[in-house]
Amino acid sequence: MPSLNLTTRDLATLKVDALVVGSVSTASGAGLASDHGLPKAAAKHLDAVLTDLEAKGKPGEVVRVVAVPDVAATAVVVTGLGAADDVTPDVLRAAAGSALRSVATKSSVAVALPAADEAALAAVADGAYAGCYSFDATSTKASTGARKAAPAKAAGPKVTVVSTLGQGKGVKAAVERAAVIGAARDLARDLVNTPPNLLTPQTFVERVKAAVAASPGKVTVSVLDEKALAKGGFGGIVGVGQGSANPPRIVTMTYSPSGRGAKGGSVALVGKGITFDSGGLCIKPAGSMLTMKSDMAGAAAVAATVLAAAELGGPVSVTGYLCLAENMPSGTAQRPGDVVTMRNGTTVEIIDTDAEGRMVLGDGICLASEAKPDVIVDIATLTGAQMVALGSRVAGVMGNDDAFRTAVVEAGTAEGEDSWPMPLPRELRPGLDSVVADMAHKADRWGGMLTAGLFLQEFVGEGISWAHVDIAGPSFNEKGADGAIPKGGTGYGVAMLVRLIESRTA
Repeated sequence: MPSLNLTTRDLATLKVDALVVGSVSTASGAGLASDHGLPKAAAKHLDAVLTDLEAKGKPGEVVRVVAVPDVAATAVVVTGLGAADDVTPDVLRAAAGSALRSVATKSSVAVALPAADEAALAAVADGAYAGCYSFDATSTKASTGARKAAPAKAAGPKVTVVSTLGQGKGVKAAVERAAVIGAARDLARDLVNTPPNLLTPQTFVERVKAAVAASPGKVTVSVLDEKALAKGGFGGIVGVGQGSANPPRIVTMTYSPSGRGAKGGSVALVGKGITFDSGGLCIKPAGSMLTMKSDMAGAAAVAATVLAAAELGGPVSVTGYLCLAENMPSGTAQRPGDVVTMRNGTTVEIIDTDAEGRMVLGDGICLASEAKPDVIVDIATLTGAQMVALGSRVAGVMGNDDAFRTAVVEAGTAEGEDSWPMPLPRELRPGLDSVVADMAHKADRWGGMLTAGLFLQEFVGEGISWAHVDIAGPSFNEKGADGAIPKGGTGYGVAMLVRLIESRTA
């Protein structure tokens, strides 16, 4: 795990393994970003090297130079920022991530990118932390012969963010917040990347309990096992999980501020946690299953967000509901045509067992609604239609309250997690009609992302503002690492949800 620190010291005096500075694109190639803070001899040397290497200064470009004169750092890393007039916080975040990934094995790194305000500095810190991520896939066998469910993380570099804005309260808070969110996002990434034989619903519970035990002690956890779920009328999640040898769970994580701070209202977060999705009896093609260990990314984001909210200690009460199940085919598996009764008494006809996420979320939203929070957000890798519509980097956001939906989108935008507001058209609702139940759980293929949202809306308690975030695309990166985004689990949604929670106190 990396550490984040802040300094205002002269760059030349920083005795680190690597010093990160920025370059911009010019007509003649790459040039150092203005106000770089380097001694003249160092700047001259770096400009000559960039010219010799025919560097372009484009985003994603990273050049490492050793033996730079008049600086104490062992090496200087020059990371591309693109056009000088287009250096936004998102650009800085990605540039810091690219740079840190190239030196993530070093012991100490200083990052001196041109941050003009606290938002830009926060983005630099966020990207630097994110770029250090690595997944320690599986540990060696424990003495019992079973693999450890949560391998120990290797120590990351000590990262020092260089500030030209001083070290005032706001600047320090921005860097400290980036470290909290970064650690939480890394937890979500680890959960998503864990092989599905090592992350069943029950081992997910154990991982959450371990993370809570290591936190400042402000989060409480309760668990509904398969017997409690059946007794409680959670027919959606019970039906999804009944085909697996690993039974379902719903985990409730609660952060409740105490004393004077407890005046920020309440937010409920519901996460889809399908630890592996085979499609059930409506089985997926083999090639579509390889990434289905990531079908619990919504629950991972919710768990990480609750922990981050508790550590940041704001006045908003936050409750996370992790709806955990494994969707497998077997002689006990749910069938197309089955009718189940959800937590709120609604009967639902099962159309396609590979559309299981909305069933576990429906029960989770019912449970969240019973506590009467001010708002509910569910987050899920829900539909392939989301990727058809918006690609692999942009989430779709739907809701029953346009203002709240906009607040969710804006929270993501502020944190570099792009999303797009989507409608819930009334004319699509008849597609969910059923002749054997109160409703069918899936409509036809057209507008599939939207009809999934329309289904979930049925389970939101009266008078509660709700938003649904479909992260099927941005939750998992099958391609190579890019900027602050690693290959594999991305941790998408953690920063968005933390920012949304904070906005409730504004």
